[in-house]
Amino acid sequence: MLVLIGFVIVFASVIGGFAMGGGHVGVLFQPMEIVIIVGGAVGAFVAGNSVKTIKGVGSALRLVFTGKSVKKTRYLELMLMMGEVLDKVKRDGAISIENDVDSPQNSNLFKNYPELLSDRSVLEFFTDYCRFMVNGKMNPLEIEGLMESELDTYRAEKLKPAKALQKVSDGLPAFGIVAAVMGVVHVMGSVGQVSNSELGVMIAAALVGTFLGILLSYGFVGPLSTVIDQRLQESVKQFECIKVTLLAFMSGYSPEVSVEFGRKVLYSTDRPSFAELEDKLKANRKR
Repeated sequence: MLVLIGFVIVFASVIGGFAMGGGHVGVLFQPMEIVIIVGGAVGAFVAGNSVKTIKGVGSALRLVFTGKSVKKTRYLELMLMMGEVLDKVKRDGAISIENDVDSPQNSNLFKNYPELLSDRSVLEFFTDYCRFMVNGKMNPLEIEGLMESELDTYRAEKLKPAKALQKVSDGLPAFGIVAAVMGVVHVMGSVGQVSNSELGVMIAAALVGTFLGILLSYGFVGPLSTVIDQRLQESVKQFECIKVTLLAFMSGYSPEVSVEFGRKVLYSTDRPSFAELEDKLKANRKR
């Protein structure tokens, strides 16, 4: 929603300011310039990216306009789930969660966390490393290295749509210049064939190309790339919380302290307080 509000503000401010200065808004609508700029940018985008990246951009844009950002309640649910699983490991041994991590959708341990059950990537990351605990003794340093490698791969994969859109944003002003130059060429070819007033209109139309390229770049496509990158950072925090919590537990800390380690890596704006998390963990154990 904020994205759409921002777009409305950009459009209203630019076009409204132009109109307030006595400009004729109708002259800004130049189909030829739009075709050159937008068509050129889309063509370059298709030519410069793989099918997977193009589909990834589509998915990322759907998430921006229809998806929810990761909220405090989501992080809290994640930590409560980890606390419950680690409590069971401490109480009954790692082998006790074997069936749960192998089939989380059918597990009574995970049934109280439907939002996490629906997030395949987060659930798999957690259960995969819980499976290491089930399978035997581990070296936390080796597991940490493996986790970092997996997170690096995840970041690189999820960042592709943002990078692809940023390249489009960077190229739009150049396509605007191309449209403007082609408009000027058209004007020069019309000298002597049309009146001076008509030439003035044609020159104004040509300059619209530069305006549109810059506006689309910095007012629309660039911000979309930024939002996608911000959503990625929010998503990665879930994995970092899992990583720190599990590594602390593997190093010998209690479930409560391990979850507290995980809480500390979250952004302050989304992080539940120590007391809030402790109360929720205690209530969880009494169920």
